Amino acid sequence: MQSENPIFADFAKMANAAAGTLAGMTREARDNAREKMKEAMGGLDFVSREEFDAVKDMAALAREKCDVLEARLAALEAKLDK
Repeated sequence: MQSENPIFADFAKMANAAAGTLAGMTREARDNAREKMKEAMGGLDFVSREEFDAVKDMAALAREKCDVLEARLAALEAKLDK
């Protein structure tokens, strides 16, 4: 059987409460910072990652089609030169 010293027990309770409060303050500060950042960047014209990837894919497809058309044009020009 272990006797508990009330001073140490109170100190442990106070330390636990302080740790919980600090964690809550950290969480609240992080959430507030995120919200402020969203507000600050809200007026800017940013695109989402999905939109960027879609446009990137469209550009790659257009480049491929352009390459095919350039090759066909070169072949037709070669026929005309003969």
